[in-house]
Amino acid sequence: MSLLKNVGTIGGLTAVSRVFGFVRDVLLARVLGAGGVADAWQLAFQLPNIFRRLFAEGAFSQAFVPLFNRHYTKDGSDLTEARRFSEEVLAVLIPILIVFSAIALIVMPWIMGLFASDALEADTDTFDLAIVMARITFPYLALMSLATLFAAVLNSLSRFAAAAAAPILLNISLITALVAGATLGEGNDGREMTGMFLAIAVSASGLFQLLWLGFWAWRSGFTMSFKRPRMTSGVKELGILVLPAIFGAGVYQISRFIDLLFIATLPDKSITFLAMADRLNQLPLGIIGIALGTAILPALSRFIANDDADGAFRLQSNAVEFALLLTLPAAVALFITGSAFTRAFYTGGAYSLADSMATGAVVSGLVVGLPAYVLVKVLVPNFFARKDTRTPVYTAAVGLTVNVIANLILVPRIGVVGLALGGAIGAWTNCALLYTLLVRRGFYRLTGLVAWRIARIALAAAVMGAVLWHAMPYGTDWYAGAVLERIAAVIALVSLGGVVFFATAIVLGVVNRETIGQLRRR
Repeated sequence: MSLLKNVGTIGGLTAVSRVFGFVRDVLLARVLGAGGVADAWQLAFQLPNIFRRLFAEGAFSQAFVPLFNRHYTKDGSDLTEARRFSEEVLAVLIPILIVFSAIALIVMPWIMGLFASDALEADTDTFDLAIVMARITFPYLALMSLATLFAAVLNSLSRFAAAAAAPILLNISLITALVAGATLGEGNDGREMTGMFLAIAVSASGLFQLLWLGFWAWRSGFTMSFKRPRMTSGVKELGILVLPAIFGAGVYQISRFIDLLFIATLPDKSITFLAMADRLNQLPLGIIGIALGTAILPALSRFIANDDADGAFRLQSNAVEFALLLTLPAAVALFITGSAFTRAFYTGGAYSLADSMATGAVVSGLVVGLPAYVLVKVLVPNFFARKDTRTPVYTAAVGLTVNVIANLILVPRIGVVGLALGGAIGAWTNCALLYTLLVRRGFYRLTGLVAWRIARIALAAAVMGAVLWHAMPYGTDWYAGAVLERIAAVIALVSLGGVVFFATAIVLGVVNRETIGQLRRR
């Protein structure tokens, strides 16, 4: 299957999920607003969600897929060895998840106290509500960790659709809870009950996703039986790879943990502003970054297992070019028009215009690092496919150190926007180190042709940015106006940016039949 087709499948379904997620956050802004219960909910939701992305979807998938493919390719189309390996992993994973979840539920008050802001902790009732919501949502981590095992198997078999579609179930569950909560009124009691609905919906969605992915694995002819936990050689090897992969593949999520620690020192509403801004950042990051990272890891693993260096090099070049072709214009557009989008989508109900403007400023800071976050997801698989999980740990550690230093400098001066910029600086540091080490080891190097194409992509994005900068003031009265005015303003901005970028890209020779042909190569 071609890179373009795989990325299209994953990216398309991820786009649907992100759209549902965006609808979820629009409703969330109007029903809960910012501060108080909204901050408590964001904290209760982010803790298991960050753990999920860090351990399950990040480290576990990156470590499991190459080993699964190695067992799979040993016997060609025979899945016997791969199934045995997966069953051994499942047998050990279940008790680990049970013990970890039980400990987390017991110490949840201390965990919440570590990350809660002074304003949230001072409000005893809201803080207690945050603890209860966090305890209700935390089983989501265990359920999704098991679901990720099935997703990794399906991705290894080049069946990407089911795993890419699974997060839609989370957003549908949360939207349902918000719609139910909206009927309870605008008082604090109604918001508290809505928070409880949301917490229950999170864990329920974890069960739905587990059943969904288990069903599609069964439909693909892959079933697993429960066995007694044993530390086999395969499980030990996975464990050795997982621990460093936590840092190598999860730098974005680790930076989110760092953000939570710094947010605890900031005024009320800061965690909500960052969460709402991150939704806009996650649209391109999830659609492009996750799709590319998920699609190329199994293919790179097979190329490297078969000693096909040319195939691995070509695949990496295609992924880098494709990532920048999509993320550079997205980052430039959101940097300039972020406040227009937040005003159009979030303003209303319990979310004020001032809240929307503050969120827009955070969006501009976050997207500075958008291309770097995506490139990290594209470059790290080149190390993991070679079972080298240590190098990404070292680069991520340096990036996180730079992130913390930047936060210490910027947060006291510009608040939550400083958190966004600090993460972006750390991500670019990590990206630069990964690429430098790939070059030094002879694994990958940008050719002159690819570098020239990237330069033209950047020029096309700059032209688009200049046009959007001059066009923004004309829609000022529409961004927070009536519903039809908001829709028209958003469509106008998106259409203008898209037309200008692709027209310039065509003139510069970036987008043509040759580009599409290269991306479609196997």
